[in-house]
Amino acid sequence: MLPLGGLGEIGLNMMALEYAGKIVLIDCGLMFPEAHMLGIDLVLPDVSCLEERREDICGLVITHGHEDHIGAIPFLYEQLGRPPLFATRLTLALLKKKLEEFELNLNQSMTQIVPRETFDVGPFTIEPFRVAHSVPDGVGLAVRCGAGLVVHSGDFKLDATPLDGQSTDVARLAQYGEEGVLLLLADSTNVETPGFAGSERDVGPRFRDIMEQANGMVFVATFSSNIHRVQQAVDAALACGRKVALYGRSMVSNCGVARVYDALTIPESELIDVRQLADYPRDQVAVITTGSQGEPRSALARLAADDHPQFAIEENDCVILSSRFIPGNEKAITSVINQLYRLGAEVHYQRTSGVHVSGHASREELKQLLALVRPQSFIPIHGEFRHLMQHARLAQQVGVAQERSLVVENGQPVLVSAHGMKLLEPVETGRVLVDGKGVGDVGMMELRDRHRLARHGTVMAVLAVSRSKGTLLHGPELVSRGCLPEPNSDVLLAEAAEKVRDMLGEHHLSSLTDWDDVRIEIRQTLTRFFKRRLQRRPLVLPVIIQL
Repeated sequence: MLPLGGLGEIGLNMMALEYAGKIVLIDCGLMFPEAHMLGIDLVLPDVSCLEERREDICGLVITHGHEDHIGAIPFLYEQLGRPPLFATRLTLALLKKKLEEFELNLNQSMTQIVPRETFDVGPFTIEPFRVAHSVPDGVGLAVRCGAGLVVHSGDFKLDATPLDGQSTDVARLAQYGEEGVLLLLADSTNVETPGFAGSERDVGPRFRDIMEQANGMVFVATFSSNIHRVQQAVDAALACGRKVALYGRSMVSNCGVARVYDALTIPESELIDVRQLADYPRDQVAVITTGSQGEPRSALARLAADDHPQFAIEENDCVILSSRFIPGNEKAITSVINQLYRLGAEVHYQRTSGVHVSGHASREELKQLLALVRPQSFIPIHGEFRHLMQHARLAQQVGVAQERSLVVENGQPVLVSAHGMKLLEPVETGRVLVDGKGVGDVGMMELRDRHRLARHGTVMAVLAVSRSKGTLLHGPELVSRGCLPEPNSDVLLAEAAEKVRDMLGEHHLSSLTDWDDVRIEIRQTLTRFFKRRLQRRPLVLPVIIQL
């Protein structure tokens, strides 16, 4: 097995299993950018290590329809050699809708799978089993091959009363344990949370209590793929006599798909367009929207900034953020909450109002899974490094031998057999950054430059030289942005320009054949000057024009 994403981080979930020279992939997800990734829109797993093995990839199996499990497929599908896709009915529908945005039609490559019905992918026989999660139609996978049985939990929890009645198939998990499981790969997201994750049904009554007391319009922000949560918000709104409006491109798209496939029920007579909001009293409408993570371009962030042409959040309105604070997003979320309070809204979120339950198993549920499956070997997946470590220790407490409870990260292949586990030579992997239409053209060097621009500004040094004589014709002319204090900027730039002239005076410009060396020296001269005078390191851009 080779993890390509999701181990050591939240998101980017992707796993490769190999047997007899053939590879089956499980999930292909993305991650939203961390705070230090300035200007980056999305983050993808790096699958370059598979490029020479594309002919050996016999299938991509998807566990459920969340972005961190399907979001990278439109970007990486060609690079992976266009393997056959396997997923459940709703997951396929959500994926097809996403692929349409990229003008990709992969209907001929898609196969619908059904829990407890096996299918073959190369030398692998795969059986999906039902799991409860925050999106309907999720599955875990039992993968059989000549080496033994591998169980991949997918994202799951042991909810006895899920909204759609589809609880995790505990009976089948116990049967796998009786059969004998070579390796268990299990979700580690909530290993730090004691006890059991609450039932999704616990959220609905809280929504209704809040909406009954609200005097203005109600806004519920959640992930657009959290169809169960959307249904809870819809049911609460209808019970309180409110019409429902969906806002945000992904919210409208995913809910449209879910309604077609009977995974979401909204009576047509109760659903209105956001352009109709002005036609109803504010206390008779609920808007379900995206933006629960404070994403700058999201629907809720625009409303919090009072930046919407058709409607706004007003005093006495109520806003519910129904999701967890994903690590790395806390600052953005609290910024949106502060803006909402400034607008006069009443704000409810997980830490104050109990408006969220996790879709991931807590500590006692993870122990139950281990007890049911009784794996010979165990590798924790889906979590930051601390989650993986704690999950591995939990497995040892339940009875998995220490040498067979292994913590690995992305790019670390592991050979698993009845004799134990062996670490193989690590492969090159990492993250591919998406900036607008550019995929992979922004790397760590560009991010470093963006940080310097953000923290210290920039200084451009422009000079013109005679190509034939090597003499200085103009400059150096220095232009700064976001770097120098306004009252002293002219004096400092003049002094800096003089330093560059002194440096140039030490060269015989007419004998130069490589002006890149001069650019480097200009950059070093100005960097030293501003570091000494201002304790700042602006990004210096030398421009030499040869005439």
